[in-house]
Amino acid sequence: MAWFPKNPPVVLKYSPFRGAGHMSSVRLGPMTTTKMKAIVQTDPQERRSLELQEVDVPQLQSGEVLVKVQAAGVNRGDILQTMGAYPPPPGASEILGLEAAGTIADAGDTDWEVGTEVGCLLAGGGYAEYVAVPQGQLLPLPQGYSVEETAAVVEVGCTVWSNLGIEANLHEGQRVLIHGGGGGIGTFAIQVAKALGAEVAVTAGSQEKLERCRELGADILINYKKQDFLDELKGSCDVILDIIGAKYLEKNMKCLAKDGKLIIIGMQGGTKAEINLGAMLPKRLTIQGTTLRARDLDDKAQIVAGTVENVWPMLEDGRVKHALHATYPLADAAQAHTALDSGEVTGTLVLAV
Repeated sequence: MAWFPKNPPVVLKYSPFRGAGHMSSVRLGPMTTTKMKAIVQTDPQERRSLELQEVDVPQLQSGEVLVKVQAAGVNRGDILQTMGAYPPPPGASEILGLEAAGTIADAGDTDWEVGTEVGCLLAGGGYAEYVAVPQGQLLPLPQGYSVEETAAVVEVGCTVWSNLGIEANLHEGQRVLIHGGGGGIGTFAIQVAKALGAEVAVTAGSQEKLERCRELGADILINYKKQDFLDELKGSCDVILDIIGAKYLEKNMKCLAKDGKLIIIGMQGGTKAEINLGAMLPKRLTIQGTTLRARDLDDKAQIVAGTVENVWPMLEDGRVKHALHATYPLADAAQAHTALDSGEVTGTLVLAV
């Protein structure tokens, strides 16, 4: 681990993200500790048993940098992990947290500059004072965005782009159905889909959430508690982005148009369902399940690069606006999880470190 002087100098740094001439002064902090504070689940059987404890600072592997975390995003995957349903991939940190933002404290064997502010796509480890990040999973702060705001858009930006942009190749003239339109992924996906020229249908469980979806550009609003989305959309959707899973599988297939694509990114409605191949084959349907966390480093690096190239400009020019619902202190991670579980959150939650 790198050690920095007791009286750190002011360094003029160059950002690799913004091209020549983009410089700022950063005061490097001393990195002398081997311990840090992090959220630890103390009881595997109790998902809210999240306590701030002292743990070891992660040791860097080749190609990684150490980031001093200032903010960490809260995602449903974090809650699933506390339930034992979404474990980190082999070799990843056991600490919760799939996205963060902060400042590089140790550049390891990479060409990155200490002091550079970055967003981080993580397989784990964000709910902590420091996190080790593969260099291909570092993102710039979108111009005009704070560190806290960036921590709220990394995971959702990469998730939405990898599915709508890369897997579905969503484009102008298509119709996309987004389930959970009022949540963090949904509100972001609506805006990206509109920026790509698609017509957007959404499902949500309250008039308040549907109104928010309308404000973000959604064209067709469906309250799933009062309406059957199949009645509204049968045979008309080119792409469906689904966080529900098994519960919606049959109806989703019936909503797809010919050559339609169903992308399942969540299992809130169960994991097992039966597929009628007789309905699938004549319409040449595609059903694809994806997850971001378990992808290998090369895949993640490509997704990050595509997100920075395509989605970050949408954030910077206002075509996509992040929806930061609330910020909690790191020590209150359990409260943040309770809030996210309540179904009342519109947008994303962040932990301030």
